[in-house]
Amino acid sequence: MNLASIPSPSTGVIELGPIPLRGYAFCIIIGVFVAVWIGNKRWVARGGKAGTVADIAVWAVPFGLVGGRLYHVITDYQLYFSDGQNWVDAFKIWEGGLGIWGAIAFGAVGAWIGCRHRGIPLPAWADALAPGIAIAQAIGRWGNWFNQELYGKPTDLPWALEISEGPNRVAGTYHPTFLYESLWCIGVALLVIWADRRFRLGHGRAFALYVAAYCAGRGWIEYMRVDEAHHVLGLRLNVWTAIIVFVLAVAYIVISARLRPGREEIVEPEKDDRTAEAVAKKDAGKKDDAEAADADGDALKKDDGDALKKDDGDALKKKDTAAEAADKS
Repeated sequence: MNLASIPSPSTGVIELGPIPLRGYAFCIIIGVFVAVWIGNKRWVARGGKAGTVADIAVWAVPFGLVGGRLYHVITDYQLYFSDGQNWVDAFKIWEGGLGIWGAIAFGAVGAWIGCRHRGIPLPAWADALAPGIAIAQAIGRWGNWFNQELYGKPTDLPWALEISEGPNRVAGTYHPTFLYESLWCIGVALLVIWADRRFRLGHGRAFALYVAAYCAGRGWIEYMRVDEAHHVLGLRLNVWTAIIVFVLAVAYIVISARLRPGREEIVEPEKDDRTAEAVAKKDAGKKDDAEAADADGDALKKDDGDALKKDDGDALKKKDTAAEAADKS
């Protein structure tokens, strides 16, 4: 018998009149705002402009949501496309189911597009946002608590999670893997902030450190989960994904440090509209002066030519007059 445990909410939806406020969606939204807020502060500290992180997040977040949902649906297709299941549920993102691997991969594509529009380097932007993403994941994991999902093996520990009877779940007390991952993500954020200040990480290495550290925790946390998942060589698919991505992230840190040591000095080019306008006016003035000089030159050439012709004509007339006088004499 448990002397203490973590209760689960009786419902994941709070009705605000005709508007249902779903705990899972609320956690995702709060996480996004916190990530952008932290990223903006770090970006400005690196020399960037306030608002740039939010502008690029407008591209990254929708791509990330689509990618996260696609990864979940593809890797757990039996939940939506097997006999007795309704494929329409694949679009019900508010009921849970976002794969962080797909969210980061597709989110990076959206961020790349946004960075291209602003003319800034994607690695520098990712470095600024890395701790914020980890905090966003820590907040987002509480959405699984609202939905009573992604818990671990049965346990009678004081911090066991109470799960009620429901579809695809049995009442009991289980390891709160959502809480483990939430706390781990907070630790990852603190690690990245410390390492970035201590070693002045740049060129995407702070982001790679976040990825590697997250994967290290996700591996053992994923191993504890009891929800249905595909297995490869005895390990859950997400455990293999964490191992592979961890190796790639560490390799990137090592190779990047050798090829591009240090940190970017300029993360966002200066683009002051007034300066640009002044430069344009200055260039226009130079063009007008040049055209005026050309016109004066042409006029001077014409005057010189006319004067030369007149002098030559006068000299020729004098010569003819002198010749006539000589003939008469």
